[in-house]
Amino acid sequence: MDVTVAEMKANLSNVLRKAAAGAEVQVTRHGKPYVRLGPARPERPTLPRVGAFDGQFQVPDNWDDIATGFEPYIE
Repeated sequence: MDVTVAEMKANLSNVLRKAAAGAEVQVTRHGKPYVRLGPARPERPTLPRVGAFDGQFQVPDNWDDIATGFEPYIE
């Protein structure tokens, strides 16, 4: 949906309602694209806090000896 800045001023509530409903609204100024409006994005889920998995797994005793594949090759 394309609207001019003047149309946007005159019908702000209706234009915002349509954008919030999912319509992509492009506002033009002097015949050129000026601003694009759309619905707000949902917030990204946050990661759990450090320590949130406390007690749910154990680090093996040989953790430092586990091969990573980046060890230097010695013959």
